[in-house]
Amino acid sequence: MIGSAIQRGLRGAAAALFMLSFGSTIAAAETESEALVTESRLSVERLLADKDFFQLTNFVKNAKGIYIVPQLVKGGFIIGAEGGSGVFMSRGTDGSWSSPAFYTLAAGSIGLQIGGEVKEVVFVLMSDKAVDAMLSSEFKLGADASISVGPIGRGVEASRSTDFTSDIYAFSKSVGLFGGGALEGAKIFERVSLNTSYYGNGATGRSIVIDRKFSNGHSDKLREALP
Repeated sequence: MIGSAIQRGLRGAAAALFMLSFGSTIAAAETESEALVTESRLSVERLLADKDFFQLTNFVKNAKGIYIVPQLVKGGFIIGAEGGSGVFMSRGTDGSWSSPAFYTLAAGSIGLQIGGEVKEVVFVLMSDKAVDAMLSSEFKLGADASISVGPIGRGVEASRSTDFTSDIYAFSKSVGLFGGGALEGAKIFERVSLNTSYYGNGATGRSIVIDRKFSNGHSDKLREALP
């Protein structure tokens, strides 16, 4: 019971953080799902074009999937929380990228920490195991699939390994300061309401990114932005 309550709280906190933090750069006429797709495209375009992330292109070219979170918000005093919504896409056997499915990342921690941070994060999924875990009902980073910080990234302590040994690599561009906490242990949940609003009834993460039963022309520019 307590565990379920905590999980519901994390989901709610992540959704609230996303709504509060979402910038005014997207036209008000767009729905939340449309705005999230547009912001995800802008985020991945920025990171791919940034010379500090020159190895990201190579990772994406070898990836099985990608999860883009345009605004991951983190803050706390002793008790911390972080959350943000993003889009998940998988690469097909023909090399093409699927349409995006909507997911939320949520995490909470207790420890020595103070401050706040807003960052855009790209999770590059390098294995089928990571893609399958992402599509499960509850995906826990570090437990269901190994995760490492990308080899090159501003604002993070970067691993220098480029042998793709981890299931997932996270590339982050951060703004602000935050001491303590990590991505390991964070949970990722499907945002069913956004998938439905963007594609229609019956749209699920698996039916969108694996079965490819749904599509939306609005996401074409995002798909084209990925190498």
